[in-house]
Order: sequence, then C-alpha cells, then structure tokens
Amino acid sequence: MPSMVFRLLFGFVFPLFLQSSSSAQSNPLQLGLQQSSPSGLRIGFYQYTCPNAEAIVHDEMTKIISQVPSLAGPLLRMHFHDCFVNGCDGSVLLNSSIPGVPIEKDAIPNLTLRGFGTIDRVKAKLERACPGVVSCADILALIARDVVVLTKGPHWDVPTGRRDGRRSVKQDALDNLPAPFFDAGRNLFQFFIPKGLDAKDQIVLLGGHTLGTSHCSSFADRLYNFSGTMMADPSLDKRYLPRLKSKCSNPGDTTTLVEMDPGSFRTFDASYYRHVARGRSLFASDQTLMNDAFARAYVQRQAAVADAGAYPAEFFADFAASMVKMGGVQVLTGARGEVRRHCAVVN
Repeated sequence: MPSMVFRLLFGFVFPLFLQSSSSAQSNPLQLGLQQSSPSGLRIGFYQYTCPNAEAIVHDEMTKIISQVPSLAGPLLRMHFHDCFVNGCDGSVLLNSSIPGVPIEKDAIPNLTLRGFGTIDRVKAKLERACPGVVSCADILALIARDVVVLTKGPHWDVPTGRRDGRRSVKQDALDNLPAPFFDAGRNLFQFFIPKGLDAKDQIVLLGGHTLGTSHCSSFADRLYNFSGTMMADPSLDKRYLPRLKSKCSNPGDTTTLVEMDPGSFRTFDASYYRHVARGRSLFASDQTLMNDAFARAYVQRQAAVADAGAYPAEFFADFAASMVKMGGVQVLTGARGEVRRHCAVVN
C-alpha cells in the first residue's frame, strides 16, 4: 500500500502518495496524487472488433511524420486541447452544425491548431478496415502516443474505449484551456486539479513543449508589456530577450513561429527543461514553475539530465504515466456518446 506524505505545492499543502511498487522504488521521487484507472477504458479494447487498429494508426503516422515532421507538436497539443475541454471526447474535431454558432475550433487558443487533415486521413483508413468501430477520441489518443514515439520519445500502452461527444462550444474551450500567460499556480488550481491532475502532472505535461513552435502573439506580452509595465518579464534571460525580440518585432504578430525548444523542437527529449531552468521558456505558465520548490527541483533535475546528454528515464516514465492519466479525464464509455463516422461531424 502507498504511504501518505504531504508536500507544499504553490503555497498549498497537498496529500500525496509515495508508491511502493518496484517502478516507484527504482525512482523514489516519483510522487503523485492517488490515481485510479479510467473507468471503461482498457488496453486492447479493439482486440476483437478491430485487431489491427493501432497498427493502422502507427503505419499511417509513420508516413505522415516522415513527410511533415512539424506536425508532431501540433498533433500532441490537439490531444491536450481535447481532453481539457469536457474530457477526451474528440469534441475539438467537430465543425459547426449550426451556421453562426461558434464551436471549440473558434476559440482563440484553438485557432492555431493544425493537423485536422491528419485525423481525417487516419480515420478514413480505419473506417475502411473496421467501419464504425474506432472512435475519433481514441484516434487522438493513439496519434498523440505515436508522434511522441516517432520523435524519439517514450512508448506507452494507450487504454482505449473512448466514445465521441456531440457537444462543441467555443466558450467551453475558453473556460477550460490553461492560458500561457497565467502563472503555473493559477493554472494548476483553475484547470489541472479540477480534472484530477496534480502538480506533478502539470510539470511533466508541460514538458511536451519540447515539440513544436509557438506564435509570437502567445508570449509577446512577456517581451514588451509584462503585467502592464511596458517592460519585459524580469524572469526572462536578459541575453535571450534580444533574440526573441528580433524574431517577434511586432507584439501583435500572429504569423511568425518560434521554436519552443530551440535546436531540438522536432525531437522529444528533456531539453525543454534546460530552457525553463535558464529563464528561456516562452510562456509565463512554464517559467513560473521555477517559483515552486517541488517544481523547480524537478525542472533542474531534468535539465541536468539533458545537459549531460543522458537518457531521460524519469521524465519519459513520468510523461507516459501522466498522458495515460490525462487521457482518462471525463471520458465517455459504454452507451454514452457515439462513434463518429467522420470526425468533423456528429452522426
């Protein structure tokens, strides 16, 4: 049985559980709130109804990422944006069914999402093999795992059995997606904890920013008008600031892309934590991890691993565990929801 410990996280005391499993013993710092398996999800859900489902997804993603490696980050991000808004139900993929009624895709945080064509391509392959069997929500979860693997990150078994939701509302996305300009503590209490995700999940999942790019508009306030001061965020590395300003010379720039993990933005590794540790992360939500002792220790530990060029065993194991945990947030299973024939429209 796990033993309870308490830890101060962003100024609040939380009960946590020190796992006594062999995997935890090999990594004594692997702490987390008590977890339960997502109800109704299981590994191998399609074993009999569509036995080649995961192989079909992986084969298609291997082709796609080899041709367009820049899609890895956006496709991983899409799974996050799906799960944080009313659970992992594929609602982020829906187009509007009523003219003039805004949907999740219309929310500002989702305007920069890319890769919807990839989802359609994979879904079409699965429909040809097993019509009406594999949900769009599960496709998102499997693709997220596969893009991580294909960019040299960890593999994990994805519990499946999600069903697709029928609701997609713009305001839901605005109310539930963590903002890059909020501090880590606010995002933790406002967005992560209500979904059953804890401080460690937040630290680990933000490590996914090792893949991909961001638009200047997502962090320009840190360069030019931090907290209304008309000055740069003082936590930004002073030597890095001119480089970011040269890339984002216009605070309102919504087209220029900047690598979130410079030099390694197409490889899944722990190097992103080096940038956080050095005051070089793009987002306030990530940089303010350094304000908490527990989060700072984790960041610095992973940064040291990256600096040494060592295999990031702890981060990889933690990321896999947190992805499974996030993938079980508010899922629809059994008779709830549906399995869409096309991911952009309800049946």
